[in-house]
Amino acid sequence: MLEKIKETADFIRNIIHDTPDFAVVLGSGLGKLQNEVEPIHILEYKDIPNFPQTTVTGHSGKLIYGMLEGKKVLMMSGRFHYYEGHSMETVTFPVRVFHLLGIKNLILSNACGGVNPAYRVADVVILKDHINMMPEHPLRGRNIDELGPRFVDMSEPYNKKMIAVAEQIAAENKINIHQGIYVALQGPTFETPAEYGMIKAIGGDMVGMSTVPEVIVARHMGMDVFCMSVITDLGGPDIAFAVSHEEVLNAAHKAMPNVITVVKGLIKHYPS
Repeated sequence: MLEKIKETADFIRNIIHDTPDFAVVLGSGLGKLQNEVEPIHILEYKDIPNFPQTTVTGHSGKLIYGMLEGKKVLMMSGRFHYYEGHSMETVTFPVRVFHLLGIKNLILSNACGGVNPAYRVADVVILKDHINMMPEHPLRGRNIDELGPRFVDMSEPYNKKMIAVAEQIAAENKINIHQGIYVALQGPTFETPAEYGMIKAIGGDMVGMSTVPEVIVARHMGMDVFCMSVITDLGGPDIAFAVSHEEVLNAAHKAMPNVITVVKGLIKHYPS
């Protein structure tokens, strides 16, 4: 696995010839953020050695290197999920590559379901913590000491300084933004009303099928991490609204202007 990571990192490095300031991973329906980047190189996943392929609508499958708010960014338009049948090594492979490219800052986004009664569809939530309920851990198995320690400190999974900058950007632009706790489940089914109730009972504000494996691996390698979620549906024991992937994409589309504003502001003002 380490040799594959190095091979992929070398391939990308030989094309971009630079160290990006930020890596950005776009979740379901959030691909329009890529239009904000002044592209220098666009790589199809299928053309990158060892890179997996995404199979989910709303994930385009491109790695974009370019400029955003005066900073160098490497952006993944489309991510990989455990529910697609990928191993955790595969799901987190790009983050490993980012680290070997010398990238220190990781920005993630996702679409998820909300259980906090203060949330509404298309609200934007900054992750302040998470609860990992996925059936496989991305660090299970022999540790690669070259990448990080056997036992990883997770006392600050999401960087507090990045959160503070994002909060300031949101306030300056009069964007109503929340902070919340994300619960990661395997998927791919949307949760039942009772499962939504469980999420709330254990202290979660929202639930999704991604993000946490990448966060764990990024922290294993000492990267600073920031993540924003878009609330695409609401659920609970007394709520039984039908939800579809199309509705998820529509809600993400509605939230895009706010996501773009906050991410651009964070990249501009956070020291790289």
